[in-house]
Amino acid sequence: MSQINILWVDDEIESLKSQIMFLETKGYKVSALTNGYDALEFLKEQVVDVVLLDESMPGITGLETLGKIKEIDQQIPVVMITKNEAENVMDEAIGSQITDYLIKPVNPNQVLLSLKKIIDNKRLVAEKTTIAYQQEFRSLFMALNSNPDYNEWMDIYKKLVYWEMEMGKTNSPELLEVLNTQKAEANTEFAKFISRNYASWVSPKAKEAPVMSHTLFRDKIVPSLDSEVANFVIIIDNLRLDQWKAILPIFLESFRLVQEDTFYSILPTSTQYSRNAIFAGMLPVDIESRFPQEWKNDDEEGGKNLHEEHFFADQLRRLKMDTRFSYTKVTTHNDGQHLVNNIHNLMAYPLNVIVYNFVDMLSHARTEMEVLKELAADEMSYRSITASWFEHSPLHQALKKISEKKINLIIATDHGNVRVKTPIKVIGDKQTTTNLRYKHGRNLNYEAKEVLAFRDPKEAGLPRPNVNSSYIFAKEDGYLCYPNNYNYFVNFYRNTFQHGGISLEEVIVPVARLVSK
Repeated sequence: MSQINILWVDDEIESLKSQIMFLETKGYKVSALTNGYDALEFLKEQVVDVVLLDESMPGITGLETLGKIKEIDQQIPVVMITKNEAENVMDEAIGSQITDYLIKPVNPNQVLLSLKKIIDNKRLVAEKTTIAYQQEFRSLFMALNSNPDYNEWMDIYKKLVYWEMEMGKTNSPELLEVLNTQKAEANTEFAKFISRNYASWVSPKAKEAPVMSHTLFRDKIVPSLDSEVANFVIIIDNLRLDQWKAILPIFLESFRLVQEDTFYSILPTSTQYSRNAIFAGMLPVDIESRFPQEWKNDDEEGGKNLHEEHFFADQLRRLKMDTRFSYTKVTTHNDGQHLVNNIHNLMAYPLNVIVYNFVDMLSHARTEMEVLKELAADEMSYRSITASWFEHSPLHQALKKISEKKINLIIATDHGNVRVKTPIKVIGDKQTTTNLRYKHGRNLNYEAKEVLAFRDPKEAGLPRPNVNSSYIFAKEDGYLCYPNNYNYFVNFYRNTFQHGGISLEEVIVPVARLVSK
């Protein structure tokens, strides 16, 4: 590690010589000055890693010096050292973006600890993360090979997401590669697990099944509603668990997390199926039976999610919930601004449902637009762009406007998505659907081991669009391509984020409850 340059500014610098010598024995290079004016001139000429700054100096105070230091270099870490314990001084210093705050008299180890925290933080975190994952690797391996049930699969996926996000702190491509290999093995086993169990979960005679799209409202959301306050149920379309974890800290600035959980999206893991199932509280085959005019199959004209409010009202009646509710769908920026302007009016309703479509649009736009392929090139950058969107979104603005009120907030999604890498050749007639992660049609030709197939759609709780229609679902990171123009489509869609199939990222998705602080 190259030598670290410290600038220590204190009008009583002579009394700090022993402390400076102590830091120099630890390998730091320390420049000492007695006033703010000299410090500012020094910083214009020299590169400094950390400034130790006395708050009470004659001429120009520490706080005034701090403001001018930030004008020179916004990023430079500054540690304020002062005799003054007054709260207003601390508040002003913290508001001026100091990195740390020490009260005089300080001992040498106190200063050393502060410097280590600032300078060595990333390295120490990376080392600790590496050791911790190496210890966890075997227990994850054992869990994957012990025939996990649906609850254990949720735990495994949560751990994989945790480590994937921790790896962002290590800057270790080798370690990330090991984790990605373990994640790929997990997806292979998960696809086998879903293939063995899915039909029994959605069977009318199912004895045991995880909470899924069509039981989410009844089993997870209804028990979380609070009759004393306004309830907001927000469905953010196409939000993976890791993306939720990326935006959670922004929520926590205004709200307190009460409960965080996951549930299983139905197949296909796509908006038309899974979100309609959430609002109707039914599997698609039952929605088609109860609402033959409203249900639209993939190959039919018209929007596929135009009747969510109607489906939801029907579900409330079946659950014997006589509750006034509002339904808001946001698909454009104007819709978002209307939500910001109207959010206070929604407080009059006991239950408010908001569907927010941005993340799904981001996923589709990333496939088509080269600039977004660069901005969201992998999972880490995809999380980052999602967090950036949410922080500046109308949804965040709207929620901040009511965060001071007593509200109950439930965040969920309909399905996730996966980055596809492995092309799977499929042959079908003109009626075959165009989705990359699932298809249905009458004459599908495919390699049986590469997909999960339902020759009878009712076994999967799905409508039969045509006589002899069957459904197939891509597994792991596969995507379904036709033989014509095969190489073009393989290259165009490789490494894009898609949904509709079977992977941990698409199927196991977040639901969380937050309340006002």
